[in-house]
Amino acid sequence: LAPGLQEDDAVRCQVDRCVSRCREGVNLEKILGREERPVPPVYQEPAPNSVWEAVRQGHKVADQERRRLGLGSSPLPDLAELMVDQGIWASGANLPGTMSGLFLHHPSIGMAILVNAQHPRARRRFSYAHEYAHALFDRDRVANVTTTDNRVERVEQRANAFASAFLLPAEGIDDELRQLGKGQPSRGDVLVFDAATGGSIEGQARPAPNSQTIGFQDVAYIAHRFGVSYEAATYRLKSLRRISQAESLELLTSAMQDAGRDYLRALELFDDLEGMDTPQRGTRELRSRIAHLAIEAYRRGEISRGRLLDLSKALEIEGRQLFDLAEVARSA
Repeated sequence: LAPGLQEDDAVRCQVDRCVSRCREGVNLEKILGREERPVPPVYQEPAPNSVWEAVRQGHKVADQERRRLGLGSSPLPDLAELMVDQGIWASGANLPGTMSGLFLHHPSIGMAILVNAQHPRARRRFSYAHEYAHALFDRDRVANVTTTDNRVERVEQRANAFASAFLLPAEGIDDELRQLGKGQPSRGDVLVFDAATGGSIEGQARPAPNSQTIGFQDVAYIAHRFGVSYEAATYRLKSLRRISQAESLELLTSAMQDAGRDYLRALELFDDLEGMDTPQRGTRELRSRIAHLAIEAYRRGEISRGRLLDLSKALEIEGRQLFDLAEVARSA
């Protein structure tokens, strides 16, 4: 039992439910003779002993992992799906507000990531990426819980740095800024060879005054494009030195953040980042994977009707509905 789990019966119940589902999935995979699911590599980095080292490791591995997955610099798809494709069970769970997520690693379930289903969508995406970092760096631990209490630990800072760079790649942000007509240098010099004289032709271009200022609307646009919060996008722009310290402080004032949210609301984009999901929707990726395995096992005659109905209860799917679907699959 990891710190923060053993004291709260409600949290333990939530985690137990998710772990039980993962265990059912593992058992069904064995029944079906599935090969072991592929898992991401372990990145053997020494424990960081400073903030700078934690950030450096997080950014470096985020770039390497994007290249390994062939993601380029584009915004990431659904994070839960990405985790499952990497052999990691992923699900939302009703956790305390101070707990953003946890990473579990045990022979009975393999690897699993749970994120706080009561947090907004953008924060859950960041939590998935954060916990994925623990799967890449800290797999020797049975459990890693991320809370507001341990945020100053170096491994947590490394995971935050990874999540930021993984979700908001530098090249991707620069591409978006160029599309917005922003991010160009204050002065551009050109030098061209002159065939007539053997010398050169020089020129200089300056953007229009204030045309390169990154405003709240630009931050909100980038936040939505990459599926992160307004604050996360601002900090990343500051980290990449696309905005100054003074500009970041201005963009993070309550007035600018409110303007960014109003901008997203006006375009009906706000809920994509700040909206909440129902408990069922937050667990759909995990439940759908296991339901698929259950139907396939029933279709092959590997599990009985009673076992299928037991699984429907564990997955919180109406038993008759799952049975009817399995019967259709068997008769096809």
